[in-house]
Amino acid sequence: MKKLVLTLWVLSQCWLVSNAQQTVGLFLNDSLSQNGYTLFSNSRTTYLVDNCGFVVNTWQSNFSTNSGLYLLENGNLLRSCRIGGNFTGGGVGGRIELFSWEGDLLWAYNYASPQYHQHHDICPLPNGNFLILAWEARSFEEAVEAGRNPDLLNANGLWPEQIVEVELVGTNQANIVWEWHLWDHLVQDFDPGKNNFGNIAEHPERVNINYTSSLGGGNSADWIHANGIAYHPELDQIAISSRTFSEIWIIDHSTTTEEAATHTGGNSGKGGDLLYRWGNPEAYDRGGPEERTLWGQHHINWIPAGYPNEGKLIVFNNGIDRPGGSFSSVDIWQAPIGMDGNYFIETNLPYGPEAPEWSYSAPGFYSANVSGAHALPNGNVFICQGQASRFFEVTPEQEVVWEYINPSTISGPVPQGQTTSASTFRATRYPAEYPAFEGKDLTPGQPVELNPLPSDCIIFDGNPPVSVKSLEKLEGVWLRNNPVQRFIFIENQTGADLSLEIRNAAGSLLKTATLSGFHISADVSNLPAGFYWLRIFDAQRSRFFSQKFIKN
Repeated sequence: MKKLVLTLWVLSQCWLVSNAQQTVGLFLNDSLSQNGYTLFSNSRTTYLVDNCGFVVNTWQSNFSTNSGLYLLENGNLLRSCRIGGNFTGGGVGGRIELFSWEGDLLWAYNYASPQYHQHHDICPLPNGNFLILAWEARSFEEAVEAGRNPDLLNANGLWPEQIVEVELVGTNQANIVWEWHLWDHLVQDFDPGKNNFGNIAEHPERVNINYTSSLGGGNSADWIHANGIAYHPELDQIAISSRTFSEIWIIDHSTTTEEAATHTGGNSGKGGDLLYRWGNPEAYDRGGPEERTLWGQHHINWIPAGYPNEGKLIVFNNGIDRPGGSFSSVDIWQAPIGMDGNYFIETNLPYGPEAPEWSYSAPGFYSANVSGAHALPNGNVFICQGQASRFFEVTPEQEVVWEYINPSTISGPVPQGQTTSASTFRATRYPAEYPAFEGKDLTPGQPVELNPLPSDCIIFDGNPPVSVKSLEKLEGVWLRNNPVQRFIFIENQTGADLSLEIRNAAGSLLKTATLSGFHISADVSNLPAGFYWLRIFDAQRSRFFSQKFIKN
């Protein structure tokens, strides 16, 4: 059955140029892919493209981003973006903006001061509020008093993480309705005369203020480097990803702000302490390097209810400094959780499981930083390989069924045929049934890339295949010889004047000409052997003939 589906796809799908011949844009849209729309931004422009890579909406900001952004169920866009301040580092943000579907700025708010600064991620909540992940400043003296080894400090002190829940007010204000501070949940075994002294292994619910790793920490103020947050509505819990600890943490959101600063309260009865952690037991003295499962990961999130593997956790495991060589994977696992929402851990042992239940990797699949992954309703997994700005979708059997390379850069989109060194923090596929799209104009426009190659990509939406963005065909025109040698011979039954373009496999324009007559020849003897695209237009450039040919 699978072979039949793939055969039908080959017959019905237009032939997009192969991976080795194309540089950006859509490479593959298989019938096994989840039909929907992909949201991404690494500049001032945010793009939403369909499964054929055509733009259906854009949002324009005065501020750049390469961090968290979300399309809300009402069609509004929530995005974080960069502003200057007292904090600098990877993922720096500081400003949050809310745009309407039509692109109007509805609300903007700067969460940045000498004491705190938003970074990396935000997270919308079902009640209309959202969570902000932020650094907060703690001085050298405060860090020493909290038990930090002075040798692991510099003049900037420490920037532990905080999470605040904000309620939108007006067009540029917000109320903080809940907050959590990591500073309230520390442990240390360095100095018995300072705060937070205790046995690290006996307190897996707290964070060792002196833990450092090869991925960071040291004497850097950005000691935790959290890079993502997620929310589970049924459990009322928050997941946090710490790159330098190579761990994900889960905390209780059902607490009051006062309870979140203590070790009791909330549904868990544990206040703001960690309910669960996974990825690096060495960080809490419950294991060594051999028990480690994460290496500098990004984008922790839960698989939503109603999806295959619902309730499990999924993460992009960057794999930097992974034993045996650095390579990335996408990992899915079930945390050991009871009906009461509490997590199991045995005395002197780390939190389970010992390994992921499902893991995707492939030769050459690696991104040392940024990146993300999330599950789709059809059971596939959508992946952003951030450093390469490559977005792709894989089936549970690890077959790639959709692939796209982001043409966007901080300076604007690149033309087809050029490569881009710009990274992408995250991309998100929203299924076509997502409420944000109800009643919206989703007419496809042009691809993001400039100078795009011709395409008659097919949208597979469960109905008979429909050709998307198929320009009107120029009838009565065809290429008479293929492969070609010195000349290409063109039949033109229209008799009208035509325009010719020849592009190489990467999309670069090599030759143009004006054609007249019914039987036409064009000299291509100067072209080296290889694959080329021939495009012929009528005088109004409203109709075209396109064909790939081989030059011997």
